[in-house]
Amino acid sequence: MTLSESRRFKSSIAVRPSRVTSGRTECAVRCSSMAGSQTTGITEKRGRFGRMRVLRSAVLLGLCVCALRCAEGTKLSNIVLILTDDQDVVLGGMIPMRKAQALIGDAGASFSNAFTVTPLCCPSRSSVLSGKYPHNHGVRNNSLNGNCSSADWQRTQEPQAFPVYLQKRSYQTFFAGKYLNQYGKPQAGGVSHVPPGWHQWHGLVGNSQYYNYTLSVNGKEEKHGDQYKTDYLTDLIVDRSLRFLDQRRYPFFMMLAPPAPHSPWTSAPQYQNTFGNIKAPRDGSFNKPGGKDKHWLLRQPHNPMTNSSINFLDNAFRRRWQTLLSVDDLVEKVVQKLEDLKQLNDTYIFYTSDHGYHTGQFSLPIDKRQLYEFDIRVPLLVRGPGIKPKQTLQAPVLNIDLGPTFLDIAGVNVSQTPMDGQSFLPFMAPSLRNGSVRPYFLVEHTGEGHSDQDPACPSLGPGLSQCFPDCVCEDAFNNTYACVRTLSDYNLQYCEFADSESFVEVYNLTSDPHQLENVVKKVDPTLLQTMNQRLIKLQSCLGESCRVYKQ
Repeated sequence: MTLSESRRFKSSIAVRPSRVTSGRTECAVRCSSMAGSQTTGITEKRGRFGRMRVLRSAVLLGLCVCALRCAEGTKLSNIVLILTDDQDVVLGGMIPMRKAQALIGDAGASFSNAFTVTPLCCPSRSSVLSGKYPHNHGVRNNSLNGNCSSADWQRTQEPQAFPVYLQKRSYQTFFAGKYLNQYGKPQAGGVSHVPPGWHQWHGLVGNSQYYNYTLSVNGKEEKHGDQYKTDYLTDLIVDRSLRFLDQRRYPFFMMLAPPAPHSPWTSAPQYQNTFGNIKAPRDGSFNKPGGKDKHWLLRQPHNPMTNSSINFLDNAFRRRWQTLLSVDDLVEKVVQKLEDLKQLNDTYIFYTSDHGYHTGQFSLPIDKRQLYEFDIRVPLLVRGPGIKPKQTLQAPVLNIDLGPTFLDIAGVNVSQTPMDGQSFLPFMAPSLRNGSVRPYFLVEHTGEGHSDQDPACPSLGPGLSQCFPDCVCEDAFNNTYACVRTLSDYNLQYCEFADSESFVEVYNLTSDPHQLENVVKKVDPTLLQTMNQRLIKLQSCLGESCRVYKQ
């Protein structure tokens, strides 16, 4: 073994010191020293070539023994991520989750300022997987043309996603549920494509469904029908995750992505009559006009809403809650299995959603895609080693921070990856790592529209999408925006639109938590200039530069 080979070997077993890996690093140092000292005296009795052979053998043996002993002596923590689909937090989306709150939130930390960096499924999930802002991973919307699970995504981003790093750190990885909206489609590589980094793969083909769907099971097509006991997707995810845990090796990472509470809002039979009197909340911006100080898309809904629209969104609100009860059962069963296996205390469990949702806010019936708090805030609960129970943490956390946090737990240096996010392990368990709170962050969305006008709404013209029978459209090409959100010094949101008006919206969320008044004409111009400069910087940031802040 040459000197350079020896150095490479030593660097391959050295990892970033952390709560779970510092022992391994110290072991590598001690074993390297031991390997050198054990050759002293032996080499003095042999010729030059004999001495070199013994020295090489002894160093190699010592380092191999060191790696084995360190691997045996240090146990990396397991990680579970439960990612729901379209679950809000602002409008009470966590109220049905009593078990999740008790078993994860009360047993650990609840984040009151958790955000998505983009309020749409495929771009948001791409941010979770890659740890990147949308402008860096390139996924614009839920279509193949918008780069959702496209060949370009598979070629450039999947090899850098967090599961790949975890697999390299000897994690056994498991995925079940919704991946990306276009996953498994023939144009996206079909069901045979299994993203790198996953040992066991149960990926849903296409968008969220509860029955009558297709799975890719480790690259093989598996069709499901409409029988509750065998096909209901949320319960199937539970069953397969428990089977994985029975057969697991350590450490492991599980990502469970149930369809709830996404449409078509099909609940399990035992929950179809629950929440019979529940309606969407009538406070805040519910059924309020967008007004002239909102961008064009918010000016087009009818106000007040028609009774048919209100009845529709109330029904959707209730059925969303019904689907979440099965997710709550999922949490309970996974936690119980970990406890039965005596792994609960060695496992971090994360519960969150890809983005928020609205039901009647600013007279928009149902959807996401908007810059407002109800669409960009998400629930985030975490329990695990070193996290004290019953914490409510104020530090802002983004969905691009999930991957870096997983890597931090696994002892991977995030600065050596292309990720834009940062670990929030220091906020949950400050005894394990020091960290700093970001003063501001970016939220961005590329509007999705159709080149042709909607035949049912010809007066609206082309460029819109997701239109309801009352000709209220939830997205459009000109619904393209980027925002700076800050919670330090002042609670402020500053947004610029890439539209024909170059529209700007600014909200003081301390005095106006429901974002009813755009104060762009009332704010000090120097503050607007500062926010504009921050926005420019964030829209061009990449990797480390996304974590460096200048006031």
